[in-house]
Amino acid sequence: MSSSLDEQRLQGDLAAAHSQLERYAHDLKRLLDRERAKTAQIEAAHLDTLMRLTRAAECKDAETGSHLERLAHYSQVLAARLGLSEEDALRIGQAAPLHDVGKIGVPDAILMKEGPLDAGEWKIMRRHPAIGASLLKGSTSPLIDTARKIALTHHEHWDGSGYPRALRGDQIPIEGRIVMLADRYDALRTPRRYKSALDHETTCALLCEGNARTRPDHVDPRLLAVFREVHEEMDAIYERHRD
Repeated sequence: MSSSLDEQRLQGDLAAAHSQLERYAHDLKRLLDRERAKTAQIEAAHLDTLMRLTRAAECKDAETGSHLERLAHYSQVLAARLGLSEEDALRIGQAAPLHDVGKIGVPDAILMKEGPLDAGEWKIMRRHPAIGASLLKGSTSPLIDTARKIALTHHEHWDGSGYPRALRGDQIPIEGRIVMLADRYDALRTPRRYKSALDHETTCALLCEGNARTRPDHVDPRLLAVFREVHEEMDAIYERHRD
């Protein structure tokens, strides 16, 4: 009899514990759902801030909205094919349009100059990565911090010949390496006041084989290999989002 009572008590204790765990799980799910919703709202606000900064930068520069849209798509494609997570690839794509936000701090006379820049003007122009990073620093948002890294390092070269800090190889954050290649591809494809546009085949040849200004050793070799795999997709992005 005593054994039967003990078993009943044990069953009752187990049922009570199970019920308590279910309540804990339910409460935890509600808490996590609220936190996810709050995080999503915060990230949406951060993204809105980035888009407003992007539009402000467009007013100061000759770059078009189409260029920025293409850059976002190129960067996401390259990041995903490189093996980054879907979340990281998306974040890099969203942050990429802020690459030149530092040009807000460059005088219009330099940004809009018809001819080539002289040495003094280039010195001022090359301050824009640091200006952009300064505008974006100090945020706890992964999205804005990604934009900061891109703004600071998208003119660095794998071989150490870039600016502003002459970083080399893996010293350059992967976000900056990706956007550097995406921006270079689009710059070659796009007409400017001082140059004509190149077609896709010529652009691929320049990036992979090089010339006096564009050299393969400017680019992370892994990224260059990825570019060879996705170049047709990048061409499709360019055609789909032409100016």
